[in-house]
Amino acid sequence: DATVFTAGDNAYFNATREDFANCYNPRWGRFRSRTMPAIGNHEYQSSPPAGPYFDYFGDRAGPRPRAFHSYSLGNWHIVVLNSNLSCAVISCAAGSPQEQWLRADLAASTKPCTLAYWHHPRFNSGASHGNDLDVAPFWDALYDLNADVILNGHEHVYERFAPQTPSAVADPVRGIRQFTVGTGGRSHYTFGTIQPNSEVRNGDT
Repeated sequence: DATVFTAGDNAYFNATREDFANCYNPRWGRFRSRTMPAIGNHEYQSSPPAGPYFDYFGDRAGPRPRAFHSYSLGNWHIVVLNSNLSCAVISCAAGSPQEQWLRADLAASTKPCTLAYWHHPRFNSGASHGNDLDVAPFWDALYDLNADVILNGHEHVYERFAPQTPSAVADPVRGIRQFTVGTGGRSHYTFGTIQPNSEVRNGDT
């Protein structure tokens, strides 16, 4: 079976048990046994914070309370990170336990390809949120260790970036391609300042 993965904010608005039961489960619940989710900021609006998320997805949500983990899928090494509440819940900073874990995890991988996903996009032309500098240490580590693809949510648009460095310099040789896919159904946002290396954008699908 194929693997399904999400980029956070899985059950709107507050990711309560009722939201998971009434919003997520009727449609995507049939694929829960093969879903590998990432955690979003709305998961922390439940009581207890993120409790229903961990209860609903179980081991596939990653270890409590950190939520970051990795797994293998064919020739790919897949990394799931936690970027929430401006990285105040689980720090994203350089030298933090999560960033140190990320570097060690990437260094230990034997897979030829690497994909990472989390909620808040580092690069983002959306008018509602824009670039998120808090997750820059993720990008630094992933670029240093030759990752290929990053996927994010949060901004309710679709945007694809050309391969680039953590400093937004085009790098077709070893740059990382980022996709923002925040079009899961709640609402659409608009675009503001178009960021360097943005190739494709859609805010109405």
